Amino acid sequence: MNKVRRQTIEDIIEQLGTLKEQIECVGELESDTYDNLPEGIQNSERGEAISKNASDLEQAASDLDDIMSTLKDIIER
Repeated sequence: MNKVRRQTIEDIIEQLGTLKEQIECVGELESDTYDNLPEGIQNSERGEAISKNASDLEQAASDLDDIMSTLKDIIER
């Protein structure tokens, strides 16, 4: 891989890292929202949707970790 393509991938990794942080922040806010709901609402459809959102955002951040790891492997070859 040439220097220009390697730099492009490094830039992408940096951008993905920023996006991952933003997703984690939104996920934490969603999780805090769920935690602060009364128990009755936590068990409602709305509460379950908030909980699912927090979980899905956590998974999305984890998926970005995997992508960044793969890209790092590519530029290290």
